[in-house]
Amino acid sequence: MFIQTESTPNPATLKFLPGQTVLEVGTADFPTVEAAEASPLAQRIFAVEGVTGVFFGIDFVTVTKADAVEWDHVKPAILGAIMEHFQSGASVMGADHQHTSGHAEHTGEDGEIVGQIKELLDTRVRPAVAQDGGDITFHGFERGIVYLHMQGACAGCPSSTLTLKMGIENLLRHYIPEVVEVRPVAA
Repeated sequence: MFIQTESTPNPATLKFLPGQTVLEVGTADFPTVEAAEASPLAQRIFAVEGVTGVFFGIDFVTVTKADAVEWDHVKPAILGAIMEHFQSGASVMGADHQHTSGHAEHTGEDGEIVGQIKELLDTRVRPAVAQDGGDITFHGFERGIVYLHMQGACAGCPSSTLTLKMGIENLLRHYIPEVVEVRPVAA
């Protein structure tokens, strides 16, 4: 098994490509060790000292490290953990895992606008962001402001604010006149 690695715009995050499917559908974010209880693979990766976050896409694993740790010290152990997991045949997610779109539910008078926002995120934004090892999901819409949750390499990335403001906000405002601003939210 050969696992490729790619850098991301976030220097604290690397993207690992195991050459096989990680998740059948969607993404899974594990910003803490406690959240990793839902995934045997995430637990293995968090066992590597210095790992602070794990994120799964369809064909990749994104790992975030602590600032005090150098990639040269943790990358071999992370590669080993990923390789061991896939060679063991164990499942990536626990048996009780339920797939969701990642987007928050929205009820109310803005349902049509929110549907358009989610559609644009799914077709134009999320595929591009996945290339960088992250994901962006809808969190809410209130008084013209779209709230988005940034995951994986996007969380804490120095260029994420620029991407959010110049890229996503401009895109949404172009197609949906009711959108006046885009803001990030913490998990």
